[in-house]
Amino acid sequence: MGAAKRGLVAILALSALARAAYADDAPATPPPDKSGFSVFDPTPDADLRAFCTDRPTKSTGPCTVDAGHFQVESDVFNLTYDTSGGADTTTLLYTNPTLKLGLTNTIDAEVNIAPWETITSKDRATHHTTRASGVGDLYIRVKANLIGDDSGDVSFALEPYVKVPTAPNGVGDGAVEGGLIAPIQVNLPANWSLTIDPEGDILKNAVGDGDHFNMSGLLSFSRPLSKTVTLSLEVWTDGDFDPGGAVTQASFDLGAAWIPPGHPNFQLDGGVNLGLNNETPAAQAYVGVSQRF
Repeated sequence: MGAAKRGLVAILALSALARAAYADDAPATPPPDKSGFSVFDPTPDADLRAFCTDRPTKSTGPCTVDAGHFQVESDVFNLTYDTSGGADTTTLLYTNPTLKLGLTNTIDAEVNIAPWETITSKDRATHHTTRASGVGDLYIRVKANLIGDDSGDVSFALEPYVKVPTAPNGVGDGAVEGGLIAPIQVNLPANWSLTIDPEGDILKNAVGDGDHFNMSGLLSFSRPLSKTVTLSLEVWTDGDFDPGGAVTQASFDLGAAWIPPGHPNFQLDGGVNLGLNNETPAAQAYVGVSQRF
């Protein structure tokens, strides 16, 4: 646990430095004061910020759902193909909804669970096939934006989460786990934006009792190609420091999102993630949908 605590402390320190570095940024035109709105006194539709989701790609943005509003973000279908560990493994998610509720102008609560997933693995040496199916684990998150939710060139948030083990054996590991994400978004020239997502997690050891530290991060670049289509590309990496053997993963991810004209609260998206080493799933493809209410 010593390494785990040090890792989480490092992420909190990075978050504090980012906040201090941009604390003096002020928009040229002050946004409307929405601080008084809450889940019981919703933000008027006319004052809603631009529709913002944590999809496509793996990135988590620092934006939150406006107070009193509800948002659904979900895979419609998600397929992952993995060739590591001497087996060919296919994971199918039949939807994977994240439900978000704006509690205040800068804080929202989020829950995520896959209603059903199927994992099929075929050993390449013995040709033996195993299959496990069931509901996924439940993830509970709270996102608190500290800078730039409504304006400015820099936005920053903290998002702690906990995983409740609702998945059966073979689908989940049966452990309570958790972590912290500290998303930072910076507006760049030529309409590009950069999202940086440092994350630290406390995960169950693969063998025996105890837990260990996991760290991941990404650089995600996005740019609108038109008034309705946005393209995203990112590089993601993850380091799992399990005492039974450390594992490093990396991927290159592409995603695109479309908000139809005249429907500013609805989004269709899709993408593909390509593994960059043998420890990472070779490919993941998905399509998804989001709606704000």
